[in-house]
Amino acid sequence: MKIRQLFDYDTWTYTYLLWDETTKEAAVIDTVIEQVERDMQHIEELGLKVKYLLETHIHADHITGAGPLRKRTGAEIVVHKNSESQCADVLAVEGDCFLLGDQEIRVLHTPGHTNTDITYMIDGAVFTGDTLLVRDCGRTDFQLGSNEDMYNSLTNKLFTLPEETMVFPAHDYKGFTQSTIGEEKQFNVRAGANKSFQDFSTIMDNLNLPRPKRIDISVPGNLKCGNLDDE
Repeated sequence: MKIRQLFDYDTWTYTYLLWDETTKEAAVIDTVIEQVERDMQHIEELGLKVKYLLETHIHADHITGAGPLRKRTGAEIVVHKNSESQCADVLAVEGDCFLLGDQEIRVLHTPGHTNTDITYMIDGAVFTGDTLLVRDCGRTDFQLGSNEDMYNSLTNKLFTLPEETMVFPAHDYKGFTQSTIGEEKQFNVRAGANKSFQDFSTIMDNLNLPRPKRIDISVPGNLKCGNLDDE
């Protein structure tokens, strides 16, 4: 599996382009609507056949480019079942598997930031959305977020994976691009070093973060899969 990491500066969002080297079948994780032309350029230059447009959750900070990309590639949009999306092609649940050639992408439900969060797993790597960030994790104070769900997703699901597993997050605000499960178990400032649930909750309850600037347009836009011209 080949992995290409792309970055949107305005929203600090990582988009991932994955493809099977033999068949050129591809998936795009967490597209950004302003970057559709950039993504299409890569897809066309590399001769890829996009099968899936994978969303890690219903985002509050940017609008997905999945809808526009589906119109141009014919790929299927995938979001978690809890989103109750009317525009997605697949409402995924834990255990679902998507194939790129012989390569498997497996779904792990990792709620906490929202109730729609998915981690996508391939051999040796996880794409963790806003659940697990490098030395950090997503906030839990809106969109049915939950400290308890987040702590469980981090400690009882992600941190039980092999320590050498590569971690590719949906965002970074400090210049990091990737990590490993072993590093995050040891160094994650919110849930690492065997922090208790009470320790974790105290940290999360005292973040005092501002409301996301784009939430009022992003959430409705993402529930329409980024098809902003549709009625």
